[in-house]
Amino acid sequence: MTVLRKAFTLGLYGAAAVATLTPVSMAVAQTTGAAAASGLESVTVIGSRRANASATDTPVPIDFIPLSKTSEQGGQFDLSQSLQYLSPSFNSTRQTGADGADLIDSAALRGLGSDQTLVLVNGKRRHTTALVNLFGARNRGNTGTDLNAIPTLAIDNVQILRDGAAAQYGSDAIAGVMNITLKKSKGCEAILGYSQYSVGDGKNYLPSAYCGFGIGENGVLGITAEYSDRGRSNRAEPDNPRIIGDTQSKNATLFLNGELPTSGTGKLYFTLGAQNRDASSAAFARGGVGSDDIPSRNSAAMYPGGFVPFINGDITDRTAIIGHKWQIGEWTADLSQTYGSNEMRYRISNTINASIANQDLLAGGAGRSASVFQAGGFLFSQATTNLDFSKFFDGFLGGSNVAFGAEYRRENYQIYAGEAGSYVDADGVGFGGNAGSQGFPGFMPADATNRNRDSTALYADIETDVTDRFKVQTAVRTEQYSDFGNTTTGKLAASFKASEQLLFRSSVSSGFRAPSLQQVYFSSTFTDFISGQAQDVVLAPNGGTIANAAGIPKLKEENSKNFTLGFTLTPSKTTSVTADVYQIDITDRIGLSGRFDADNFPALGATLAALGVGQAQFFVNSIDTKTKGLDLTVSNKADLGGGKLNTFLALNLSQTEVVSVHAPASLKGYESVLLSERERLFIEQGGPRTKATLGFDYSQGQWETNLKIIHFGSQTLGTFSGTENGVPNAYYEPKTSADLAVTYSFDKNTKLTVGGNNILNVKPTKQDANETDNGFIYDSVQFGLNGASYFAKFWKRF
Repeated sequence: MTVLRKAFTLGLYGAAAVATLTPVSMAVAQTTGAAAASGLESVTVIGSRRANASATDTPVPIDFIPLSKTSEQGGQFDLSQSLQYLSPSFNSTRQTGADGADLIDSAALRGLGSDQTLVLVNGKRRHTTALVNLFGARNRGNTGTDLNAIPTLAIDNVQILRDGAAAQYGSDAIAGVMNITLKKSKGCEAILGYSQYSVGDGKNYLPSAYCGFGIGENGVLGITAEYSDRGRSNRAEPDNPRIIGDTQSKNATLFLNGELPTSGTGKLYFTLGAQNRDASSAAFARGGVGSDDIPSRNSAAMYPGGFVPFINGDITDRTAIIGHKWQIGEWTADLSQTYGSNEMRYRISNTINASIANQDLLAGGAGRSASVFQAGGFLFSQATTNLDFSKFFDGFLGGSNVAFGAEYRRENYQIYAGEAGSYVDADGVGFGGNAGSQGFPGFMPADATNRNRDSTALYADIETDVTDRFKVQTAVRTEQYSDFGNTTTGKLAASFKASEQLLFRSSVSSGFRAPSLQQVYFSSTFTDFISGQAQDVVLAPNGGTIANAAGIPKLKEENSKNFTLGFTLTPSKTTSVTADVYQIDITDRIGLSGRFDADNFPALGATLAALGVGQAQFFVNSIDTKTKGLDLTVSNKADLGGGKLNTFLALNLSQTEVVSVHAPASLKGYESVLLSERERLFIEQGGPRTKATLGFDYSQGQWETNLKIIHFGSQTLGTFSGTENGVPNAYYEPKTSADLAVTYSFDKNTKLTVGGNNILNVKPTKQDANETDNGFIYDSVQFGLNGASYFAKFWKRF
């Protein structure tokens, strides 16, 4: 097997080298230039406000990814995992042993955080999740967008702008922008999908259907309904009481998308989406009789053999867009209102509040508490109003498109306290039983919050054809936030068509990201395991008692400077090559601090002792980072043996480095705690620095075969003990895997696909379980830890 894996790795780079020197054309993830190679002229709304802008002629790099084939035949059943193997700079991590982060997959571009990528749906800003990621190998301290709340069958295409675009779209667009365009075509189709891991667990069922209907004379309504049921997987050793693997997740999703003409030049458009998710993740195991967990975290009367608590999340996600587009003379006007919300409520089961059980035991009882607790939760909602105008002027140089507009956005963040039993310390601090529900202590009344903020923005965007070969794009945006003030950003981009086949492009821009309400006001006390020992940790809100005692200043915006330089090459109808180098400098980046305690920061010791916790963390504008990288796409279409072979390569090389640490005055001299080596490595190497996909799609007659070879580069992550205590960092070797699928088309409306993902059964490098983030020999890095899986999909158009 090792020899086979090495052969695949050599094949990956060998084919890349050959492809770079031969005629090519993108087949699956069509990027700028690739759409032309396939004979398609794509209309985009991302990166340009010009009507009918061409994806083949943009001054910035854009991935244009049709989703129909992926939803019909792909081995991944959700959007995040599907994009993981299609876009070179996109990374998504499915975590285990990470509390709430197990229930929502995070995703990001170009090695940055998930909250530094802006997500749009039909060109309108989508809301982020209420969850703040606190654990795992990626996106610590970040919020992000739950892409898996959108069914793939509802999507026509995904456009990924791989460039800073805050001057065009506002906060969060530092790493880039994703625009998800939903279907509104007529006709009906349905998918039945099934998958499971090769060891027999993690069964996944997916019935999904889409129907598009005509309404009125020229209107259309598309409806997508989907239900997915993913079973739990477990990779723990036979003698390990842990449950390590995929969470159990049941999703019920409904999306409506359509438009209706209102006049000769106007149309009303709308989108409604709702998902209910019932997910369950396994926490760390607690020991039974004879272990230190009795009576501190267990009760002999309830779980004499030990137990595994379950962190259950009831997640509701809602979205609504309504707008009207019309003509005012030669100007196009667009007025829209968008609303989105994400709510997560925790229910902890198969658990115990050991302090209640110990109090019961001391009072002469058996030593019991309830085994299920409502632990509270949180809600984030966002309402955005946009008014946009645009017009193309023929008389200025080769033509100029002028766009301007305004945006008003209001956000709300709430934390709900859990029931008393989920957090109370019934027998008193230090009297044996630990407080709160084991696995996830509930939010306390002191954590509860209900906070609002609003922002107002004005922008102008001008795109000019200086000549028929030279295009210049400029944008400026000023924005005022109610909680931290004003910010102004700008962008300059240009493209030069050296010939009909070769286009050079470059951009420079400034950007920003406002601190999320979740980062400002999140507050929680949780249990972590360090070298196998439980430790209570408080994440203190900005402006709260602990943060003020530590001298943590008010959070402010991150600022960035983005530089991109690249080219597209389309020497023939079967040829497409794109390459872009980039650099992203971020100052005052918000990070999750290291853990302060009475030993490394004595001034905080008394405050922590009064709360009965051992350590505290904070969000703080503490670091500057530099990210450099290369995106490369190469593809080829060819006739072979009576059939057609499409070959594509998507490669991303990215390196993020922390270039400086800014300690508040009160923490001067404590920089190594403010940004510990472990936290620094999460920022620098939370995602692989190299990711490449080499795909081969061969079709002949009614048969089609698809092979993807996926390579993930190495990662180095910190350990709990740290190098300062003689424990080396965790090194994860480069890994190469492969997916294989075969499709048989009974006719043009009926297909059956069977295949396997990670058919080489590759797993991450083994580590010391006492030093990993999830307390297991395999951590959730690169492509996951579950091994090979198999799937079948049946697609039918009606």
